[in-house]
Amino acid sequence: MAKLTIAQLDLAGRRVFVRADLNAPLDHGAVTDDTRLRAVVPTIQHALKAGARVVLASHLGRPKGKVAPEFSLRPAAERLESLLSQRVELAPDCVGAPTLTRARALAPGQVLLLENLRFHAEEEANDDGFARSLAELAECYVNDAFAAAHRAHASIAAITKHLQPAAAGLLMQQELTALGRILESPERPLAAILGGAKVSDKLSLVEHLLEKVDLLLIGGGMAFTFLRALGHAVGRSLVEPDQLETARRTLAAARRRGVALVLPLDAIVADGLDSARGRAVGIREILANHMGLDIGPRTVERFTAALSGARTIVWNGPMGVFERPAFAAGTLALARAVAGASAFTVIGGGDTVAAVTQAGVTDKIGYISTAGGAFLEFLEGRKLPGVEALTDAT
Repeated sequence: MAKLTIAQLDLAGRRVFVRADLNAPLDHGAVTDDTRLRAVVPTIQHALKAGARVVLASHLGRPKGKVAPEFSLRPAAERLESLLSQRVELAPDCVGAPTLTRARALAPGQVLLLENLRFHAEEEANDDGFARSLAELAECYVNDAFAAAHRAHASIAAITKHLQPAAAGLLMQQELTALGRILESPERPLAAILGGAKVSDKLSLVEHLLEKVDLLLIGGGMAFTFLRALGHAVGRSLVEPDQLETARRTLAAARRRGVALVLPLDAIVADGLDSARGRAVGIREILANHMGLDIGPRTVERFTAALSGARTIVWNGPMGVFERPAFAAGTLALARAVAGASAFTVIGGGDTVAAVTQAGVTDKIGYISTAGGAFLEFLEGRKLPGVEALTDAT
């Protein structure tokens, strides 16, 4: 976990390659959500203040290794100019002679944004030759893209073989500190909340968390597989039949380890996703033609009470189909409960972050991770290529 950070680098006059995550949603050539851009601004500003020449790199979308104008980083460059209050030049490519010339011509305090890394198939292939070409653009390396740290791509992993030192940016450092606090030295009791659709998507995470947590709350669609495994009829609610035995083993493992695994008491049910509204029923009262689409008020109370004694809380995954207003109440109520808990709270994943934002409680969450896949893989205990590639702190 102890990695060299940008604060430990002497950046004056040096070209620094900053791998950022500028993978922001676009609409008609404009950035519609600049959250990820804002997140990397402190690292860029730190480098500029130190007198560095910043070579900024990122991917955007899935252009499949070919140049695609709709995936150009030009909108990101324009938005970054506003956020940084200075010129951000966009290079014609991320490698090649013209780009190398522009990088070497940078003056201290200037920023050059490389064009989309994924316009080259070699990026996702972690190609060593491509990584070497990227490394020629700078004199040291900083990774501030934790959201992409689970990818063994050329600008994340292979480049560090040719460009040293390799340090964590300010955002990367914050992510590692917050998540490390959960896994390595949490204040207990440690509670985890998992939602989302499928048990199969989070099986490894559940198994790993059972070794770490004191309390595990399970909601969302995945809860119905556990409820079916306990013998409940859940109507047309989402169930993974091939995961029923896994759910039973998980419940047994929780009992053996003394982990309180808490499931819903009630659900908001409806005929289908297109229903204008649902109604709350107990888990034993779900009709054959109904499907559970949110946790009910009794479950909100149960989960809130369970969290009241927690000192550390980590949450990933909504409690229902919260993007539909009729089935958002449970997730939003839980967001407020987490925000009001006397605990260090960490959330991650796009839907969970969106729910906390919608509930208006982002300022009451201890740490909000910018990552989705990397957040989950880190919690699963996996080694992330983008973290492993960084220089160890002395």
